[in-house]
Amino acid sequence: MIGKTVLHYKILEKIGEGGMGVVYKAEDTKLKRIVALKFLPAQFTGDLQARTRFDQEAQAAAALDHPNIGTIYEINEAEGQTYIAMAYIKGQSLKDKILSGPLDIQEAMNIATQVAEGLKSAHGRGIVHRDIKPGNIMVAEESQVKIMDFGLAKLERGADLTKTMTIMGTPAYMSPEQARGEVVDHRTDIWSLGCVFYEMLSGQRPFQSEHDQAVIYSILKEEPRPILRQGKEIPAQLKTIIHKCLEKDPGNRYQNAAALAEALKSFEKPSPNAHKPSIAVLPFVDMSSQKDQEYFCDGIAEELINNLTHIRDLRVVARTSAFAFKGKDVDLRDIGRKLNVDSVLEGSIRKAGNTLRITAQLIKVEDGFHLWSEKFDREMEDIFAIQDEISKAIVENLKITLLAQEKAAVEKRHTDDPEAYNLYLKGLYFTYRPSLEASNKALDYFRKAIDADPNFALAYAGIATIYATMGIVSLAAPAEMLPKAKTAFRKALELDSRLAEAHFQTAYIAFYYEWDWETAERSFERALAINPGNALVHALYAWVCVARRRFEDAVREIKLAQNLDPLMPLFYAFSVGIHWSVGKPDDAILEFPKAIEMDPHSGLAYFHVGVAYFLKKEAEKAIAALQKSKELAVYSGWADQWLGLIHISEGDREKAERILDDMLAQKKRAYVSSMCIGWLSGALGNFDRAFEYFDKARQERDTLMPFVHIYTKIFVPEIQKDPRFIALLKTMKLDEDTPKRP
Repeated sequence: MIGKTVLHYKILEKIGEGGMGVVYKAEDTKLKRIVALKFLPAQFTGDLQARTRFDQEAQAAAALDHPNIGTIYEINEAEGQTYIAMAYIKGQSLKDKILSGPLDIQEAMNIATQVAEGLKSAHGRGIVHRDIKPGNIMVAEESQVKIMDFGLAKLERGADLTKTMTIMGTPAYMSPEQARGEVVDHRTDIWSLGCVFYEMLSGQRPFQSEHDQAVIYSILKEEPRPILRQGKEIPAQLKTIIHKCLEKDPGNRYQNAAALAEALKSFEKPSPNAHKPSIAVLPFVDMSSQKDQEYFCDGIAEELINNLTHIRDLRVVARTSAFAFKGKDVDLRDIGRKLNVDSVLEGSIRKAGNTLRITAQLIKVEDGFHLWSEKFDREMEDIFAIQDEISKAIVENLKITLLAQEKAAVEKRHTDDPEAYNLYLKGLYFTYRPSLEASNKALDYFRKAIDADPNFALAYAGIATIYATMGIVSLAAPAEMLPKAKTAFRKALELDSRLAEAHFQTAYIAFYYEWDWETAERSFERALAINPGNALVHALYAWVCVARRRFEDAVREIKLAQNLDPLMPLFYAFSVGIHWSVGKPDDAILEFPKAIEMDPHSGLAYFHVGVAYFLKKEAEKAIAALQKSKELAVYSGWADQWLGLIHISEGDREKAERILDDMLAQKKRAYVSSMCIGWLSGALGNFDRAFEYFDKARQERDTLMPFVHIYTKIFVPEIQKDPRFIALLKTMKLDEDTPKRP
């Protein structure tokens, strides 16, 4: 072919060959440019299926216009041969780059991120590549990355030429479902990119053998080998990204290329000496003969978590994520990978009368090596000393240098009374079981703890938490819970001015119940200054940032919460809501699969994604999500209000009015958000009723009130010009420009 002219293309040299074509460098004599021509191999000329697949490659790639995807100019025939004309890329394939050895970490990150961005565009158009590998990735001048060869691409709406049980692709980079010959979706490309990323960093493939069948067996049955770079470990965050891509179950991988790209972009290259150690404290195992010490086992682990979160140079996984493995036989390496930690503390407790036997061991996740272990045979009165010794051992073995205030916080004792402490742990146990019955049990134990030690500040903070939570989740009327919560947290602060839990409750109540924005801000910041590792404080502070119109801060805070508590379903549902609240409904929809992966029954996640779909004007999806949220959870009128707004937007006022009538009737029997009634009334044009219920919301301390300025602009924009609304904002000090805080 070299030297020949095909139509207006002069063939210059052969530059590549693959299973679906031979590629030549050529000159386009018409447009005076250099192109790449890919010809269907001669042996496939009479193969209708191969020709159809070749055409499909051109159609797939030509439909994409993205800087990280090779550009297609045309598909044509000449002299009985079919060819594709595409942009000629001056550079080298990633395969050739890797032959020289592992890539620099930042270069590998840059290439992986660009490939993820290209896949995001392709997947958004329903196109799956199905053969992502180094040979199909070109690195052009100035590090521009291009995905090539859509010869195995599958179009959602095109003919699927790959039948079930037909294996296509390159074995070393195949996903397990692809290796089994099953129908695949976009998540197979995420697996393949994980293999490529692994190879860029280590110079080796995660699964390799001389024989394809042995490679496929490894992909299906074995875990990838440890990722080493010149004999050294790579940063933990990168290992986590790669392992998540290489989950054998597609449901456990990144659910879309956008999420993978975001994870890659969030990586910050650590300085050589800046590794921040990380730990998960698992719930201790009850070894008592009566099996009646679960509350004590959980409580000890939780108190250790609370102590360690005061240390800025230690990342401590929060309670929810660490306790997710309770009672499960899970390999420590899997726990470490899922929680992205270097070490795990596990232990057991045997209690007989007043005698304790506590064992604890600190284990390095990478190799299962015991960094420290100890057995304590003591009396109940020694429990505080045991906790101190365990905390000290963790700090010493993880080689952490404590600041003076951190040392004081870790060693601090909130009570010297073992009985009071035992009762407090029982109250804590029921705090994490949100129901009216559990809340009342928690209150009872906290009160008994205070009876045993009247100066026990943590027990007062526990009471404040219960009362405030009962109001926020509609277990009781918010207006009734407010004074009780305030009395308890004020007492806690009186006893201990540096109690992070009390400052958090101060912030929580100031924001949701009193609408004292400055106090809320100061108290949240104070709580985080004392205890920077508290995931819940970061998550709720994100909502404060939404209300204060500091939208970038809101997104940052919820991501911090997710990092500290990676298996907490609530934070992923929050993230969906925060993203649409800050004007990013597309990002909210992308966040939704993560939330449902964490908790398929999250009514809050379904509620928030329903709102996002409404903002995208996708009424059918919005209605389905909101109806699902009503099945899974009761949020006192939230979903009903939105369903009414959707019907109004669809021109069906009658349905919206019926929904409003139902809400008003229900309001006579039980708590329904007056803000929701007000917003729907306003959308139906009844401003008088809207303001009547806005006023009721103020009296009831409706927890949606802090967002009245943000959400009214979305729900009922026409009501904003009403003088009564302007007066409402002024009364709540929401009419001013929000100052930026450092």
